Amino acid sequence: MNAQGSGHRPGPGRRLGIDVGAVRVGVALSDPAPMLATPLVTLQRDAEGGGDLGRLAEIVTENEVVEVVVGMPRTLAGRHGPAAEAAESYGTALAERIAPVPVVYSDERLTTVTASRMLSKRGVRGKKQRAVVDQAAAVEILQAWLDSRGNTTREELS
Repeated sequence: MNAQGSGHRPGPGRRLGIDVGAVRVGVALSDPAPMLATPLVTLQRDAEGGGDLGRLAEIVTENEVVEVVVGMPRTLAGRHGPAAEAAESYGTALAERIAPVPVVYSDERLTTVTASRMLSKRGVRGKKQRAVVDQAAAVEILQAWLDSRGNTTREELS
């Protein structure tokens, strides 16, 4: 699913992963290959002023991002609920700001739960966990998307 409706796959370059929440937006960035996702930043949502969208547009430019992957929070049954509608709306608003860089969506069921568990196992809890869980979820979203693209992306880059 592509917010800009194009089936075109960008070549080599960094991808940005985004975990959209009601309060915060977790952001992850890939290496140029693209093979590995790493945490980048957590932004506060600014639904009124769009400051978070503006900062994401700056990140896209600063890092020469060629594609943005927004987590699509479907229900466990695979349905498109209110959270998915909010993520899609956010992705569409971002796509308008960063065109022609494409925005695509990736299933993110349970990524925040997985990220929270991983952080807890590493001893990160409470306020410290809340500060980075969105970034960790963005890493999970982007890494799963990169892994699923895997050979296809690397073959396209060759």
